[in-house]
Amino acid sequence: MFYESIKVLDCTIRDGGLVNKHDFSLEFVQRLYQLLNAAGVDYMEVGYKNSPGIFDPKEYGPWKFCDDDLLWRLKESLENPKIKLAVMADVGRINLDAIKPASESPYEMVRIASYVKNIDKGIDLVNTFSNLGYETTLNIMAVSRDRGPELDEALDQVEKECKADVLYLVDSFGNFYQEDIDECVNRYRRHTQKTLGYHGHNNQQLAFSNTIQAIIKRVDYLDCSVSGMGRGAGNCTTELLLGFLKNPKFDIRPVLDAITELFLPLREKFEWGYIIPQMITGALNLHPKDAIEVRKTEDKDNYRKFYERMMNMD
Repeated sequence: MFYESIKVLDCTIRDGGLVNKHDFSLEFVQRLYQLLNAAGVDYMEVGYKNSPGIFDPKEYGPWKFCDDDLLWRLKESLENPKIKLAVMADVGRINLDAIKPASESPYEMVRIASYVKNIDKGIDLVNTFSNLGYETTLNIMAVSRDRGPELDEALDQVEKECKADVLYLVDSFGNFYQEDIDECVNRYRRHTQKTLGYHGHNNQQLAFSNTIQAIIKRVDYLDCSVSGMGRGAGNCTTELLLGFLKNPKFDIRPVLDAITELFLPLREKFEWGYIIPQMITGALNLHPKDAIEVRKTEDKDNYRKFYERMMNMD
């Protein structure tokens, strides 16, 4: 499907960093950066812009913090890149005094993640970065759990007060079906004229099909990750999405190289993607943290026991 307005954002290093505590080597990220640029991907999200005063650098890798010097080293590994760099900032976890204007920064886009209940703070943070000259997105998380009048009020507030270039619909728990995409996109459009984006998780093996449905609904910004690497069940895979988009600017071959060179060896160390515990939390509209934790226990393959425990969570 070929729409000129579509932008592809690869979030492998940011969302995938939740699998390995953001401990990718610089060489790994540089190589992925080069390959995604060759593939024609529009944005590469490389991690979080968190404050070292909140998270211990001894516990997390460098992409949890995305120091400017680190990102300059990444950017300098490629001459005249077309791909833009993005970082994510969470409300209350960033030292704004350390942020430089976009004209002095190695990254072009800042994505703000916010729940409906914190939408005031999310809007303020978006506007701060927008005023500094960055491209911005507001990613409203866990919409599958916030579909009451509070969401309508939040969307109205975003339309009136928020300077975000893109407003994201985020299926944090991998709970959505295609009809949910239709309903939510229609709902967003009743309240806002902003460009829309979609970020899905693959708990029920629907991240790709739901992304296609978002494209059909003319959602322009699409998130994906190489080999689906992301928290828990992961995301819509970059290779499937580029294979689907009938746009000559995209080339799937460098992504296949990335899988062979980088991600097959990584899969020997870390687990991500569709598994039964993640399916269970997705179907029950629950946070994936319990599915992640159960994989560390002796009962990791006792799926019925886990299902029955999750059934009693709500």
